[in-house]
Amino acid sequence: MTATDDPGPPPGPSDADLLRAHVTGDPDAFGVLFARHRDRLWAVALRTMGNPEDAADGLQDGLIAAYRRAGTFRGEAAVTTWLHRVVVNACLDRLRAAKVRRTETLPDDLEEYGDRGSPPSAPSPADDPAEHALAAERRRTVLAALATLPPEQRAALVLVDMEGYPVAEAALMLDCAVGTVKSRCSRGRDRLAQLLAAGRGDEQRNPPAAQPVPPRRGGAPRWPTVPPQVPPTG
Repeated sequence: MTATDDPGPPPGPSDADLLRAHVTGDPDAFGVLFARHRDRLWAVALRTMGNPEDAADGLQDGLIAAYRRAGTFRGEAAVTTWLHRVVVNACLDRLRAAKVRRTETLPDDLEEYGDRGSPPSAPSPADDPAEHALAAERRRTVLAALATLPPEQRAALVLVDMEGYPVAEAALMLDCAVGTVKSRCSRGRDRLAQLLAAGRGDEQRNPPAAQPVPPRRGGAPRWPTVPPQVPPTG
C-alpha cells in the first residue's frame, strides 16, 4: 500500500484525539498512536538510515522527541505528517552528526520483514525461484545505491518515490519548500541512475559467480519503545 492508498480513518479515537489525550496525561494514548503508524515510520527510518540498528536509534530519537513535544503540535498538518517530520529530522540529525554515508544493504531486513516491518506472505508454489532471486538482487542494488546518497536527497526519495507521499506532503515532513523536495528528488534520481548504470557495466565486465541463496535470518526487528518514565513536556 502506498501513501495514496487511503484505507480510511482507523477505528477508535482519531490521531489528534490520541495526541491530545497524551498531552493531558493519558499514559496509554501515545503507545496506541505509535502502534497505529509504526510500520510506516519504521520503513522510512530504515531506508533513510541504511541499516536496522541505526534506524532503530533514529526512530527511538524521533519518538522520544514527539513524546516530549506533543504539546507543541498546533494542528497545521495531520498528526501522521508531524510524526514523520519528527522522525525524519531525528534520522537526518544522526546522519549529519556522524557524517554517515552507509554502504550496508537494506534488502535482507526489508525482505525478511516486508516494506512495512512485518513478515511478507510466503511465496506460492508457482513462484519462480530464479525470478524471485533476480528481483531480490535488483532490489539490493537499488537500495545499496540509495544508501550512498546525501541524507537530504535520500530522505526525499524515500518519502516520494518509495513511500508514495505527494511532494507537497513530503515538503511538510521535511520542513522545506516544495521546490526543494523536487530538486532533491531530481538530483537523487540522476545520481541513482549513474550508480546503477556503472554497476551494470561492472557486472558485464566481471560477471559474479553463482552463489547459493542464503537462508533467511530469524528473529524480529528491534521495535523501539518510548520509555514510560519520560514525561510529556510543553
